[in-house]
Amino acid sequence: MFKSIILAAGKGTRMKSDLPKVLHSIFDKPFLGYVIDAVNKTSVVDENFIIVGHQAEQVEEFVNNNYTNSKCILQTPQLGTGHAVSMVLPYLKDYNGEIIILCGDTPLITSDTLSAFIKFHKEKASDITVMSAIFDNPANYGRIIRNQDGSVNSIVEEKDANESQKTVKEINAGIYCVNWNKVKSAFSELSNNNAQGEYYLTDIIKWGNEKHLAVNAYTIQNNEDIFGINSRENLAEASRILNQRTLHKHMKNGVTIVDPSTTWISPETEIDTDTIIYPSCYINGKNKIGRHCKIGPFAHLRGNVVLEDYVKIGNFVEVKKTTIKSHTNACHLTYLGDSEIGANVNIGAGTITANYNPLTKVKSKTIIKDNVKIGSNSVLVAPVTIEEGANVGAIGVITKNIPAWALAITRAPLKILENWVQKK
Repeated sequence: MFKSIILAAGKGTRMKSDLPKVLHSIFDKPFLGYVIDAVNKTSVVDENFIIVGHQAEQVEEFVNNNYTNSKCILQTPQLGTGHAVSMVLPYLKDYNGEIIILCGDTPLITSDTLSAFIKFHKEKASDITVMSAIFDNPANYGRIIRNQDGSVNSIVEEKDANESQKTVKEINAGIYCVNWNKVKSAFSELSNNNAQGEYYLTDIIKWGNEKHLAVNAYTIQNNEDIFGINSRENLAEASRILNQRTLHKHMKNGVTIVDPSTTWISPETEIDTDTIIYPSCYINGKNKIGRHCKIGPFAHLRGNVVLEDYVKIGNFVEVKKTTIKSHTNACHLTYLGDSEIGANVNIGAGTITANYNPLTKVKSKTIIKDNVKIGSNSVLVAPVTIEEGANVGAIGVITKNIPAWALAITRAPLKILENWVQKK
């Protein structure tokens, strides 16, 4: 098994935020979460070491709350990427396997790319493998300088490159795979003799060649995988790329996306065939949507939503933490939260499940059984259960459980005052 070291100590000054850069999110999932998940999905990494620094407590809280195979290690002071990796030396002094080193601000990296990278590293019997990419415009990137046999000679930063080296289009992608037993001593020997006075991870390439180690580069096929986020503009672009990947996957698998330019679907949402997603929908978090469903336009699924087959979620309907069984419709202007809704249910326009008590801060569940009909503009005050076949009249405020096949009406009787307008 491999282990990983994920660099997540930076402040991210250009984000101009109180939040650590790696905790900024796409579809409410932090960048760091995407990176850890990609590493874990390779199925060859059994432990992750997260190097934290800026607002370390927040980053560590996220990691501890979501990952059992990941440990945070504090880097203080922060003296460069090479120094960051050296923080794990006391924890891996007896480890003899391979290590993947990558950054926590590259949420588009995929497990497929990492798996191919690891496979290349093994097949080449490399001691150090760096991931590279070919850019038509490689400005501001470190260049990969290869030997005649294809091995890597060095990584040269643009500010240090000569005119010939600047013409090289192969750049350093910032991800490494190393034989830890052979390379760990480098992190005690790197020099900080540079303008920034920092210890650079890139210097292990030169160090490896001086030690006559096998140093190679693996060139990725999709440059988007290494897209790093340093600004709000980068965040918007990464979000767009991730969304387009997701939409393409669903359309390839038999889902109709009427207008991909206005549709946003989280990568953790599963959608079965013949479902239609209409324009201007936002589907966030983890969800499971069945076959032949219709979503939108202007629908919002906020996560932890399960829709069985033939469910309709219409325009301006918001759904959160709710399971809806087959052939149920909620077509207009409705909020369904923390609910269990049966089959063949019709939810009238303007219905609200009032699931949150602002005084106690408690959220409660609404249960609607099969074949129920909810009239328009009804409020179901949780916790409440509407038993099978019951009907709720329009403008109902339901605060008690309704028995099966009953009719619940709470509105005042209609009064008609004839000629009232003329008299006024």
